[in-house]
This record gives sequence, C-alpha cells and structure tokens, in this order.
Amino acid sequence: MGVSCYNSHNASVELFRRKYCFLVSVLYLLFFTPSVTAQFFQKPLDCRKTCMLASNIVSCPKLNLSQIPTDIPAFTAVLDLSFNSISRLKVDWTPYRLGRLHTLRISNNGLDFLSTKAFEYVTRLRLLDLSSNSLKQLDEFIFEPLEHLEVLLLYNNRIAQIDRSAFAGLMSLQKLYMSNNQVSRFPLELVKERGRLETLKLLDMSGNKIKHLPLNDLQALPAWMKNGLYFHRNPVPCSCELYDLVARWYSMDLSSAKDYKDEHICVLPGPAKQKMAIMDLNKLYLNCSEVSVMNRESFLEQFLVLDCDTRQKNVIKSWILPGNIPLSPAHKTARMEVDGSLQIGPLTAEDSGVYTCYASGEAFNETLYVTVVVYNGTMSGGLENLKTAYTTLVGCLITVVLVLIYLYLTPCHCPCCPGQDLDKTDPSLHSSTVSIANKDQDNTGHIQAFSYKHVGFMEEQLKQNGRLNPIGEEDEEWQGDVTDRHKPGHLYSPMVV
Repeated sequence: MGVSCYNSHNASVELFRRKYCFLVSVLYLLFFTPSVTAQFFQKPLDCRKTCMLASNIVSCPKLNLSQIPTDIPAFTAVLDLSFNSISRLKVDWTPYRLGRLHTLRISNNGLDFLSTKAFEYVTRLRLLDLSSNSLKQLDEFIFEPLEHLEVLLLYNNRIAQIDRSAFAGLMSLQKLYMSNNQVSRFPLELVKERGRLETLKLLDMSGNKIKHLPLNDLQALPAWMKNGLYFHRNPVPCSCELYDLVARWYSMDLSSAKDYKDEHICVLPGPAKQKMAIMDLNKLYLNCSEVSVMNRESFLEQFLVLDCDTRQKNVIKSWILPGNIPLSPAHKTARMEVDGSLQIGPLTAEDSGVYTCYASGEAFNETLYVTVVVYNGTMSGGLENLKTAYTTLVGCLITVVLVLIYLYLTPCHCPCCPGQDLDKTDPSLHSSTVSIANKDQDNTGHIQAFSYKHVGFMEEQLKQNGRLNPIGEEDEEWQGDVTDRHKPGHLYSPMVV
C-alpha cells in the first residue's frame, strides 16, 4: 500500500515537471525571440535587430518570417528574404522608396499573392527572385514599374495563367526564367509581334505543360534569340517538323538544343502517350529525313545576301571572301550591310566558294561559313528558253489546224471534184504556166524582138461546158498557120510545167 502511494506521488511530480518545462519554453520563445514575439502579437519587425546588415546588404534568410521587416535602410542595395514564410507581398511592404535597391530575393517562401502595386517603390530593381513559391497567375501590368529589371526568376511555382500584358514595361529585361510551372501556352508575344521584349535573350519555358509550339515562328527567329530559347520537357506531339527545328538548332551548335539534347522529348501519337527523344525521330517511328545545312545557290547576274546569323547580339562582324581575301570598301561586287550581312552581285562564276564571317563578342567569338554555288546560267535565260519551247509548240499546232481546214473545209474547184465535168486528159490541165513567143516585125519585115506571154491557170478560163479554153483560142494574134511554126527563124518557147 505504501509502495503504491509512493509511485503515484512520483508520477505526479514527473508530470508537473514536464508541464513546467513546456511553459518555460513557450515563455522564452515569446519574450526572448524578437521575430517570433513580433509575429505572435503582429508587431512590426525591426530590420536592424532581426536581420544581418553588411554594408548595403540586408540579409534575412531562414528566420521563419511571416512578414517583411520594417525600417529597411534607404541605402539598401541587396535585400535577401529567402527561405521564410512570407505568403503575401502587399502594396505597403515598404512605406517609402528604396531608390538604391537593385536585388530583391523572396524565393522559397510559399508566396501566393502579389499586389499589382507591390513594386512601385522599388523601380530600380535589376534582379527579382520570386522562384520556388506558390504563385498561380500573373496579372496584367504587374511588373510594369520595373523598367530597369534585367533578370526575373519565376521558376518552380504553380503559374498556369499569364496575362499577355503581364510583362509589359520590362524594357530592359534580358533573362526570364519560367521553367517548372503549369503554363500551357507558349508566350510568343515575348519574342515576336509588337509586344516583344527587344533586349530579351533568354527565355526558359522548359518543364511546363505546353502542347503546341509555333514552329514556323520559332524557326524564323535570329540565331542569338534561338540560342537562349528553352522549351524542353514539354508534352509536345512528335512530328517531323519538330524534329527539323531541333535538329537544325543542334547543327547550329545552339545552347538551347545542344545542352539539353536528351531532355528534348515529345509524345508519340496513340493512346499510350509514349515519350520519345526528338533527335531519334529520324531513326524510328516517323522516319524523318536527315537535316543538313543547305548551301546558298544562285545564278549569274543575280544579287545574293549572306546573313551572319550569330548566337550573340551586338557583336563586331567581318567577312573573308573566297581565296582568303578580306572584304574591303574598294571591292566592287561585295559590300557589308549595316546589320552585318554581306551582299554580293551581280554574280559571276568566280563568286562561287566559301565565305567566312568572324563575329567578336564579349562572351565568346564565333566563326560562320557559308558556301555559295553560282550556276553557269541566268534565271531569265532559262525562262526565255521555256517560253520559246511553248511558242514553237503552239505554232506547230496552229499550222496543223490550218492545213486541216484548207484540205477539208475550203470549196473545191479542181476538175476531179464531184460536179466538175472537166476532161482529165486535157493536156492544158497539167500545165500551170505556158510561155509562147511571137515574133514582132516592123513595117520592113524584119524581126525586132520576141515577146513572151504567161498564161495562168485561172478560173475565168473555164467555160460553160466545163472545159478549159485551149491555149491560143482566145488570143487571135497567137493564131497562125501551123506551117509558120516551122519556118526558119521562128522561135518556139517550150512549155514550162
């Protein structure tokens, strides 16, 4: 009995001690931890007491903050609030303008709300990190005040809806990271059309839910923009057009295609939704044609423009002509345009060869080779030959038709035609022209000259009986004694058939 009471007493003491320790721990957290005390009572946090200050850097990571500290120094250039519990970025998170702040990091906070006026007092930002949060949409003109922003990190959120004007006003934006979200539409307006961002050179849309890519528009972009356009790990359907785009980018040594070659996948048609590497589409399933960079081909007397399509923007370009000849202003048939392209022409056969473009940039240098083949002929000459062939063919057809019309459709006046009672044995029918010479004598009786008369085969010679009037019957001066024809000196003109 005594032992039982003793054990019960010890249990009560042990329970009291546990409750006492728990109460002391809670009081310690409330009164001796400033950040937790302020959050519990919803009091503002003093930035100088809560965060770490190093010159113009304010660092507040991993402090389990649910709100942004107040009294941030006006000279702050970098503010790090990553790895906390800040869920809302309101309009009054800073009550005054931070004109020197160029870097703001609020990543890994569970942030799910952005006020449309959240960035009105930090317009000098150049880097904004909102990655690894819970953002679901980007409203219209939400980043408009950030005209100096160069880098925007929004990867690893839950963004599914993006207003077309969400990125309006970002005139200096160079890099936009939107990977690992739930975006289903490729934002073509950022790289094309009127709303495109002129300075944007990196757009990462990988790891989203995009099922359709504007392949023709992407293929038409300059190489420096293609180099920073990432769209791998999206459920796009497999097609030979998609393979053609990725294979061309890979052959051009573009980072977006070469660095993530194995992650460029597509979905094969069919209920199984099987995934396939895009670069293998030429070997299996679709059997797409191999992609090769085509040489430039042209004809004599034409003009040709060669693009120096580099992976960088704003580079210094120079050209080397075939035969390792540097391009100079004195060259008559080749000159470099303002955009760095080379115009050559009028082309001659000697213009065939390899043209080299050297591009020098801040990050790296590039060398591009363009092979030009000039055919020994002119484009207009080929068309003229083709037109001549067609003209000859049409002329032959017209001639055949006219001959057929002449043979079968014209009235028949020949003796052999039906209804004509002409004597087929009449010798006059076999002669078309008869020449007879008569002697002309003057009053003295001497022969002066011989005159020739040609009698044509004419319709008027036909009489009512259908017979042809014999030669000499109509012209009396030709008639004479038959014996006169055999007299000496009388010339007789032979019949010409």
